[in-house]
Amino acid sequence: MKPVVLLPCDNRLIGGHPMHVLGQKYADALRDQAKCLPVPLPATGREDIDAYLALADGVLLTGSPSNVHPSHFGQAVHDTTLPLDEARDASTLPLIRRVIELGMPLLAICRGLQEINVALGGTLHQAVQEIAGRDDHRGARGKPDASKEEAYAPAHPVMLAENSCIAGIVGRREIIVNSVHGQGIDRLASGLRAEAYAPDGQIEAVVIAAHTGFNLALQWHPEWRAWENEDSVKIFAAFGEACRTWRKQKGLQGASALHLASHTNPAQQRKIA
Repeated sequence: MKPVVLLPCDNRLIGGHPMHVLGQKYADALRDQAKCLPVPLPATGREDIDAYLALADGVLLTGSPSNVHPSHFGQAVHDTTLPLDEARDASTLPLIRRVIELGMPLLAICRGLQEINVALGGTLHQAVQEIAGRDDHRGARGKPDASKEEAYAPAHPVMLAENSCIAGIVGRREIIVNSVHGQGIDRLASGLRAEAYAPDGQIEAVVIAAHTGFNLALQWHPEWRAWENEDSVKIFAAFGEACRTWRKQKGLQGASALHLASHTNPAQQRKIA
């Protein structure tokens, strides 16, 4: 059976009804490039996180039109016209901390990277384009009538740190990425290590130092037409392999427990039960 990967959903009103929404491109990249089984995770803050994680072999934190609510990093809302998703925050922030404790494979994209930074105590620029010395990182520089192809087109190079996780995956120190984000990391959380930078100094990739397994958070969108991009294919393949390893280890642990139970006398079995 393929590894199961949880993808927290967005919360949106569609036709006046609350809906859980998951971008198809994330599920497609997981299924086709990582060879995993994508499973949407409702993200309302009322989920039994451990129950869901017991079923999973990895977690993918997706990008989203919504932003992390700035109250989580001690700021007021800078632009009230931009969407927020406090229900997703209430689910993903504790989910991240639990995944770190478990060491479960974790891949984060765009909003997902920002969620990780906030969950571990970092802060965000709410409008990177307004920061002195920083570029406009919004797709097609925020042009309102830009097509999806224009918004997700290759935008700028990213410099990868020597001996970084991402450099090891793609096999070189510089790649070209798309750029579809208005927010970005300001103060890096103390538990994170920056792995890649845009030419203007904006952090583009991080890993979690305390996480004992595969983890990688990216500010760009490798899921966009992943099959067309060699680097994206490698990123999802590496994540998929980590999920398969997790599933295999979980199976070995389960088999070990069954073996122990089968060699325990009835009195001991009753005691264990």
